[in-house]
This record gives sequence, C-alpha cells and structure tokens, in this order.
Amino acid sequence: MNDSSWGAPAASGRGGPDQGPAPAGPAYDRHQAAQTRPMPIVPDVPAGGFQDGHGRGAAHQSGPLFRDDTPHEHPQEPMSSPTPPPPPAQMAPRQKKSAGRDLGAAIGVGVGLGAVIIASLFIWKPAFVGVIAVAVVVGLWELTSRLQERKEIKAPLVPLAVGGAAMVVAGYVRGAEGAWVAMALTALAVLVWRMTEPPEGYLKDVTAGVFAAFYVPFLATFVAMLLTADDGPQRVLTFLILTVVSDTGAYAVGWRFGKHKLAPRISPGKTREGLFGAVAFAMAAGALCMQFMIDDGAWWQGLLLGLAVAASATLGDLGESMIKRDLGIKDMGTLLPGHGGIMDRLDSLLPTAPVVWLLLALFVGTG
Repeated sequence: MNDSSWGAPAASGRGGPDQGPAPAGPAYDRHQAAQTRPMPIVPDVPAGGFQDGHGRGAAHQSGPLFRDDTPHEHPQEPMSSPTPPPPPAQMAPRQKKSAGRDLGAAIGVGVGLGAVIIASLFIWKPAFVGVIAVAVVVGLWELTSRLQERKEIKAPLVPLAVGGAAMVVAGYVRGAEGAWVAMALTALAVLVWRMTEPPEGYLKDVTAGVFAAFYVPFLATFVAMLLTADDGPQRVLTFLILTVVSDTGAYAVGWRFGKHKLAPRISPGKTREGLFGAVAFAMAAGALCMQFMIDDGAWWQGLLLGLAVAASATLGDLGESMIKRDLGIKDMGTLLPGHGGIMDRLDSLLPTAPVVWLLLALFVGTG
C-alpha cells in the first residue's frame, strides 16, 4: 500500500461547490476516504528501548509495522543483545534404549522360579508334576479372567481347572492316550457346565472354554510326558534351557542390532535380527544339551532341535501377542513382578513342549 492510501492530503485543498465547507483536519474526498484504512496504534517506547536510524524512538515489533510492509522496504533493526544458544553441555542427553520392564525384579523372580523347578525336578518327579498343574490352573484363571473382562466371554473356570490338572496327571501316568482322554472329558465338562446358565452367548463361551483347555493344559501335558523317560529330568531341563536361551538370544541380539521388524502388526518389538539371534543361541545350546545331557543324543540332533525350538518359541510368543492385542492388554496378569502373569511366561513354553517331545522321541525314543 503506498502513502496516498491512508491519511494523505487530497489533490485539492478545498471542497467542490456543492460540497459545502471542508471538514476540519486533513482534506480528503469521498473516493479517497473509501480507500483509507485506520493507522495502527504504535506502542510507546519502553524504558531502555532503541531508536531508529533517524534518532526517533521506535517500538520493538516482531514483524513488519504494517501488513503491506515487506522486510526489504522497512528493514528490522536487530536486537542489541540476542539470547545465545545453550552450550552443548546443557543440552538434553540422548535417551538410551530401555528394556521396558524392571530387570531387577524380573531376574529375581526368574531365579526363584528356576530354583523351585530344579528342586522339584531332580528330588521328586511327582512334585514337578504338581508344579505343572499349579501353573496350568493359574494360567487358566488369568486367561478366562481377561476374556470376561475384555470380551465378556464367560469360559467356565471350574471344569477347566479341574480338567486341566487331571489332564497333566493323566499325561504323566498314562502318556498320550491318557492326555487325549482327559482332554475329551474336559471339553464335555465345559459344554455341560455352561448349560446351567442362560443360553445367550453359549456358543462363544464353550468355544473359548475348549480353546483354553487345548491351549494351556493339553500342551502343558507334553512337559509331564517328557518327565516319564528314564532321563526325564534331563529332557525337561533341556526343553527349558533351549526355550529360555532362544528368548534370551532374541532379546539380546534384537535389542542391540534389531532394525527390521519381524511382525510389526502383532509385536512391534520383535525384529528379524532378533529371530536370527534366537536361532543361533538355541542351536548352540541344543548341540551342547544333546551331546552331554541326553542319553544316546548327538550334537547334530541338538542343532535341529534348537532350530525347531527357536521357531516354535517365536510362533508361540507371537500367538500370545495376537491374543493380547485382540484383548487390548499388555500383560495377562501381574502375579510375577517384572514378567507379568504366568501366561506371559508360558507363551513360548506351551507350543514348544510338543515339538521337543516329538523330536526327542524320534531321535532317542520315549524310554
């Protein structure tokens, strides 16, 4: 906008013959009045302010004085003492990677659970069967509770808990045949038990109940079946070592080198590099365990066993993550500090148990 567009004198200093006397103040006509805009109010110069290039006081503005001004037409005076940037020592340090859990509590709980397992495993086999049964019942309680809370699915816990514990004992006493019979009876008990309630939601409740019976106690029964062999404690210990080593290798390598997501829609924290770490660690541990712990075992069998364990443990972890994502939860429970719930520890163990039982049966038999 040029200077004639606001408050400027008109070309003629007096009004026309039919306009009457000119108003007081600067002369202007109607055409020019329509083009005028009010002059913005410029604040007074504060104490300690600066002056413009002509010695007049000028108020500090953050931009051009008028809307139509441009920086090259009315250059700004720089501040006399600009604020310097903070020194590098005062900048916020880069955050380090975090494990996301209380590692101290997780290690303490893991050591405690390991001590209980080892003591019951090598002192008295039936005691370890009891440990499996307790873990199964607690896992079923966590799973059914989360299903009811998040999805309003009421899988009957009583027949699942009783049938699950019986399934583990039947697998230890009668082998695979006993496990299948107990599984069938548990499913039937779930169907009958749910009939005592209104029919609304019957199908989804019994479907979830049968799924829970297969997912938790039936798969856990293979751990009890590993124990029945003459070197049963060593087989169970091999199963536990390989699963834990696989998870540890995946975590260690993925945390240090992980860049490529393995299944971002299911578990964003898992990477392909972590999977390679799980395979490498499990194969190395498998070769050592088969060579030195399993009767008539060979190191090359341990390589195959470790590879299979890494695959099944990863799939089991992803399967549990899929369930938790569907339920909208992070952990199945809070019973184990630093770990979550029992089901958060059984996620990779449950699908790995039948894989280890089958491969050991093929390599060295079931005796």
